[in-house]
Amino acid sequence: MKFTLNGQEVDAPSAAPDTPLLYVLRNDMQLNGPKFGCGLGECGACAVLIDGKVARSCSVPLSVVQGKKVTTLEGLSPEASQDAKAKALRNAAVLDVSADKSAMPATAARTFTLHVVQQAFVDAQAAQCGYCTNGMIMALVALFNQKPQASDDEVKHALSGHLCRCGTHVEIMQAAARARELIAQGRSAAIPAAAASKEQKAA
Repeated sequence: MKFTLNGQEVDAPSAAPDTPLLYVLRNDMQLNGPKFGCGLGECGACAVLIDGKVARSCSVPLSVVQGKKVTTLEGLSPEASQDAKAKALRNAAVLDVSADKSAMPATAARTFTLHVVQQAFVDAQAAQCGYCTNGMIMALVALFNQKPQASDDEVKHALSGHLCRCGTHVEIMQAAARARELIAQGRSAAIPAAAASKEQKAA
C-alpha cells in the first residue's frame, strides 16, 4: 500500500488495507506526532492532513490513502523533528547505565525554522499536557493554508472537533492570533511536505 508521507513515497506492504492509518504511522513509520486518544475519531488527537485536509487517522483505513499525500506533525518541520528524535535517543542512552558515554558524540545547539503555526504555539505557550496539540496544530495548518487571515470564528469552527482536557483554549486562540500576525509579516502558511512534493515533480 503506497502513499506519500511527509513528501516521501512510502510503502506499508505488511499492513492490511483496513488497518487504521494511525497504527501504520505510529507502529510502522515510527512517527509519534499523531496521538491515540479516543480511537473513535472524536477527540482530534490523531489528526493528520490527507491531501491538505484534516482527517482523523484513527478512523481512516490505510486503503483510503493509497496514492495520496499524508502530512503529519513531523512533516511541518522535518529538520526540527529529526533533531528532536536524535536528542531523545541521546538522552535515553545517557540514562542507560550500560552505555559507553565516551562514544557518544557531542551535540551542538541548532536552530530550525518551525511552521508558522508551530511557532505561534511556542510563542503563545499554548500547550499544557500537549496531548491535544498535534490535532490543534494540524487543524490550524489546514485552515491558514487555505485562508491565511481566517477570523476567530473560522478558527473556532476549525477547532470545534478537537478536545483539550487541560482547558488551554484561551492560549490556543492566542496562538491562532499570533499565527495571523506572523503570516501578515510574511511567514508562509503553506504545508512544507506538500510544497516539496510539487517541487520534486517539477524537477
